[in-house]
Amino acid sequence: MHVRCPDRLPEDRYREVLELLADLSPVVQALPPAAALVELKGALRFHGTDARRLGEVLRVRTLTRLGIDVRVGIGPTVTVAATACAQIAGTGGVLAIDAGQVTDWLHPLPVEALHGIGPRQAAVLRDYGVHSVGLLAAIPPATVQRLLGGRAGRLATDRARGIDPRPVTPKALPASATVRHAFARHTLDGTTVRATLLDLVVQLGRLLRSRGQVARGLTLALRFAGGTSWEKTRRLPEPSAHDEDLRTLAYRLIDAAGLQRGRLTGLALTGHDLVGADQIAEQISLDQAREDRLSAEAVSDRIRAKFGPTAIGPAATLLNTA
Repeated sequence: MHVRCPDRLPEDRYREVLELLADLSPVVQALPPAAALVELKGALRFHGTDARRLGEVLRVRTLTRLGIDVRVGIGPTVTVAATACAQIAGTGGVLAIDAGQVTDWLHPLPVEALHGIGPRQAAVLRDYGVHSVGLLAAIPPATVQRLLGGRAGRLATDRARGIDPRPVTPKALPASATVRHAFARHTLDGTTVRATLLDLVVQLGRLLRSRGQVARGLTLALRFAGGTSWEKTRRLPEPSAHDEDLRTLAYRLIDAAGLQRGRLTGLALTGHDLVGADQIAEQISLDQAREDRLSAEAVSDRIRAKFGPTAIGPAATLLNTA
């Protein structure tokens, strides 16, 4: 899967898109400033759906959660996926090319549409009558190498024929993860604010656990009517992605804000200084109640993965959204 965001997307928004991609598949390759590659083989088995459907799910999520429309190209190779992505008209959409369709779909395209063919290379090929990807695939590789140069010619010939063994190479996930909530109306109700913060804690914990990461600290940011804001960061006693640990610190942060009569318009909770969960030595706990909560958390994650993120949650968050 090749994903393309709108050009000139701010870095923080691009990172949020990467976080959504990581929620779909653990193998994500960032291509800054506005694109990414996603390996879908394992993700398809996990989600129990096909590639086109997964691409549509991604587009809906970026639209509804971030207000960003993306183009999603899907194919059996990086070249096909990236070429498909570039063929999508407008600001967003999904185009999936199955392995059996590659030749019929790729060959009628103009030669400059093939991913990896730059304007100068396309101009050279057109000067020699090679106007389409199919013609590029048909002529002898040695001829293309004489026109474009050895390595460039070999790559162009292979990719025109649907050959591209490059894997998706995962790069480090963002060093932070952020979840947000904007209130439809300014709110003064402390109970509503606390329930909303708890919901953000659950979202953040699930996101971190799905990515196999833990946070060393949390930042709570509040936005108020009139455009003012408040932000505070604190370290966790131990790196964690567990709801209980995140909730305890998040509540301390909201208490430190001393809201009183502040009219809130939104909250953002960020887990930062993230590391892989496998890099942290988790202490053996003698607290049976905590062990029971962690077991229940794991069961809740499985239920959400199967039935959706709102299938189960703390009573306070469910009542708050009722």
